[in-house]
Amino acid sequence: MRKMFVMLVGLALVACQPATDEPATEKLVTEEPVAEFDALGAVLDAQAEDMRARYPHRHPRETLEFFGIEPGMTVLEGLPGGGWYSRILVPYLGSEGKLIGADYSLELYPNFPFATEEFMANQANWTTDFVAGAAAWGDDGASVVAFHFGSMPEELRGTADVVFFPRVLHNLARFEPVGGFLTAALADVHAVLKPGGTFGIVQHHARDDMSDEFADGSRGYLKKDFVIAVVEAAGFEFVAESDINANPADQPTAEDIVWRLPPTLATSRDNPELMEEYKAVGESNRMTLKFRKPE
Repeated sequence: MRKMFVMLVGLALVACQPATDEPATEKLVTEEPVAEFDALGAVLDAQAEDMRARYPHRHPRETLEFFGIEPGMTVLEGLPGGGWYSRILVPYLGSEGKLIGADYSLELYPNFPFATEEFMANQANWTTDFVAGAAAWGDDGASVVAFHFGSMPEELRGTADVVFFPRVLHNLARFEPVGGFLTAALADVHAVLKPGGTFGIVQHHARDDMSDEFADGSRGYLKKDFVIAVVEAAGFEFVAESDINANPADQPTAEDIVWRLPPTLATSRDNPELMEEYKAVGESNRMTLKFRKPE
């Protein structure tokens, strides 16, 4: 019995001793954190060189992020024109998203001197032409529909997460007295947005010391207090502002128009020296305002 006890104790002591062979150790694998895919950055990088050259003036990343625009959303873009922002939004919103293009009312355009019969005929086809053109702006991109302000399809009511107005308001304000175009467009914005949705505005910004006549929209500029007042009167809440599109170098006189600056350079085409001065100023000083439709 004593012999058995001694054998057991000996075995226990051996078990407690460290192994003579090198122990097997688990390799600790440290994985590098996987960077989140920058969908917006990829879309911006894929744009044509002439578009990318304007990023320092238009700040598309900062602007879209400030308004909270994300893939999968439904976004209304006001006055998309040749599609500068649309070419970014279609691929960025992706196949789960939707882009709604909204152009000026057909009744507004005859107020412009360039509204020839041919122009108006083309404009009448804009809703279908815009949708057809958008097909080239991104594989597997957002679906696209379009309408003219004042004739919004009923099925779009309450569907948009964000409405984005890049430099849209001045002509609506300019011609408001002759056709109520600003009132009608803001009513469409309110109708298309979901409760709690965002209304984002980037607009040429007139200094407070400029006259109301200068800042009536005919020269492209509006005052911030005016924009906030009319948008709040249309049923929106002011949320925040940003200086991401501000340009303090833009200091217009009472005789200036916003289109003297890049990219239009309308008043210096026969004056290379003056054109260089305006190029040095850059694009216009712009307010960036965020509003919300109450829930």
